[in-house]
Amino acid sequence: MGLIEIDADKCQRDGFCVQDCPTAIIALPAKGFPEIAPANEGSCLECGHCVAVCPFGALNHKRIPLEQSPPMLEALQLGEEQAAQFLRSRRSVRHFLDRPVEKEKIRRLIEVARYAPTGGNSQMVEWLVLDDKSRIREIAGLTVDWLREIVKNPQVVAASPYLPLAVAAWDAGFDSVLRGAPVLVTAIAPGTAMNGMVDLTLALSYLDLFATPMHLGTCWAGLLQGALLNAPAVKTALGIPETHPHHYPIMVGYPELKYFRLPERKPPKITFT
Repeated sequence: MGLIEIDADKCQRDGFCVQDCPTAIIALPAKGFPEIAPANEGSCLECGHCVAVCPFGALNHKRIPLEQSPPMLEALQLGEEQAAQFLRSRRSVRHFLDRPVEKEKIRRLIEVARYAPTGGNSQMVEWLVLDDKSRIREIAGLTVDWLREIVKNPQVVAASPYLPLAVAAWDAGFDSVLRGAPVLVTAIAPGTAMNGMVDLTLALSYLDLFATPMHLGTCWAGLLQGALLNAPAVKTALGIPETHPHHYPIMVGYPELKYFRLPERKPPKITFT
């Protein structure tokens, strides 16, 4: 068969798939059913819009099979107020229980995170998962070694006065870099991913938000990211290939504390032009 297959008994010829195709390669002949000319199949983004937009389940895509594209269930839809509280209640977790996170849960997080949008639907985000506590502490220590060097610069300290405090905390026996997190997840993308940094940031945001209903906490590892950008030894130790210049790490674990309020933030600056 071609790239798409139409169930003639279900198709209403409403043209929704034609209208919603991002690359406009689906045509609806005056007599017949939706089709993609063989010459245009190479332009398909494999985004699945054509499968998703059909109300009758009449369109099957060779690379996005209908049987692997479940219908959306009204009972699972979030209301506006539920969604607002969920998003507003997200917090950075910096105190973790001394408890490992099951690999099945990490896989589940990443399975959901892969549905985040990517530029051109390239889907080039990859994942590095580190759950060995000794290696996580090693990575944190290498980050502190980098911090020791940069805090020698008064201008750096003036701009980021918390950096010497992070070094002092480490020397006092507290992991100020990765907070004793049992898992470190790093999203990476190759240099060929033109939208790589945005792609992996969106994917990490999905993972970050989905962690909450899975009773997990997360914190974006900014100090480690600074080391990864400026200290090649840290990037090598974490296992990020040289071919992958796009990366960002996030800590994952079971939270030690629970939150009961929704703190206020600065009002947004909005300009309608």
